[in-house]
Amino acid sequence: MTGPRIGKRGALSRRLSLAALSERLAQHQLAVLAFIALLVFWELVVVVFGVREIILPRPSRILAVMIEERALLIRNMWITLYEILVGFALSVVVGIGLAVAIVHSRFLEKTLYPLVVAFQNVPRVAVGPLLVIWLGSGIASKSVLVLLVCFFPIVVNAATGLKDVRQEMINLLVALRASRAQVFWKVRLPNAFPYILSGMKIAMTLAVIGAIIGEFIAAEQGLGLIIMIATAGLNTPLVMAAIALLVIMGGALYALMSFLADTLAPWRKLP
Repeated sequence: MTGPRIGKRGALSRRLSLAALSERLAQHQLAVLAFIALLVFWELVVVVFGVREIILPRPSRILAVMIEERALLIRNMWITLYEILVGFALSVVVGIGLAVAIVHSRFLEKTLYPLVVAFQNVPRVAVGPLLVIWLGSGIASKSVLVLLVCFFPIVVNAATGLKDVRQEMINLLVALRASRAQVFWKVRLPNAFPYILSGMKIAMTLAVIGAIIGEFIAAEQGLGLIIMIATAGLNTPLVMAAIALLVIMGGALYALMSFLADTLAPWRKLP
């Protein structure tokens, strides 16, 4: 009897997964249709009004350039993606570490947290040249710039989640003689997990911006460098092709973070 039951449960699980996937696709169907309509409108406007390619190339022309220059674009895309992922990973480690320190120390909360907020107001474009001087024009300076762009939403969300715990639960664990470490691992961190994931989703969108800002300032490789060189040569289709690839890459990274958030914290509805 065990075998048929397991088979039925497996079939039910597959049906539920397919239903969830269908529901997710239906939610994004309108957005996809609107995007296609925008591309068609764009194509018609350029053709009907005879807009020059140097001003605004047609979407079909941009797609053709993406195919023609795929080797160049993909090679530099991997560099930009590597900078994004390294900087994002560093921002997660630094952001969560700062949040834990701020929550567990009243002194650090009153001294470090205001400094974090003040640093957020410093333009990253102004910091970029200093990073190039200190770390060079390679991947290191870009990754650190991504870190500086990304860590603030992670710090704020993680600190909020670590603090937003019912005091009754803390009092119960203290009454049971639980240590601070046990309170952290059993209550604070699980409660903060959805907040951290939400902050990571925000940070992932900022990571792409940080990497491109760094490549605009000084770079040896990357899509930002391709955009700068193509702009200097008035090669608008190549500029738009690189931007389109950045949009696709950024959207894929955000979708991946959303999937991880929904999978790892299904008990909380994340934005």
